[in-house]
Amino acid sequence: MIKLIVGLGNPGRQYEKTRHNAGFLFLDDVLAHAGGSWQADSKFQGHIAEAVIDHKKTLLLKPDTFMNRSGQSVGKVARYYKIQPDEILVVHDELDFAVGVVKLKKGGGHAGHNGLRDIIAHLASNEFYRLRIGISRPAAGKVVADYVLSEPSKADWPLLAASFQLAQPYLGQIIGGDVAAAMNKLNT
Repeated sequence: MIKLIVGLGNPGRQYEKTRHNAGFLFLDDVLAHAGGSWQADSKFQGHIAEAVIDHKKTLLLKPDTFMNRSGQSVGKVARYYKIQPDEILVVHDELDFAVGVVKLKKGGGHAGHNGLRDIIAHLASNEFYRLRIGISRPAAGKVVADYVLSEPSKADWPLLAASFQLAQPYLGQIIGGDVAAAMNKLNT
């Protein structure tokens, strides 16, 4: 069972609608559908919300620590609520998938994603689930950091929104522990 869903992103208006904030944007969408509101919580270094998804109360977290320090916030919440790594779902941007593609997996490395790297370090485990939201790679010769910290094109916004809508119906299964069935549907 999933007890905590973490969306990765960077706090602040200048990053609000950037590709790197796909995790934040996804959780905002989840909360808009489930009802509820974000509350700043300084002891967790993030914004916390409770959402009822498929009749299950679930904790949502958007770290305020900036992407590269996401693990500080995730670690504090996990320790406080005694949540194990395999009870956590991290939602993040994925350069290796086209915009509109969303896939689910458990474990693995960080693949150069500094938010995942920091979470792995603070949990001392990589055995959490990941919902990976495609943002595509920049064109050859473009700097990856500049690309992920920029807004998606007008053509990409509907695809990003469609990926959120694609994943939402499976959150209940994922939270309830039927991850294999959700993974089978999302990854095909």
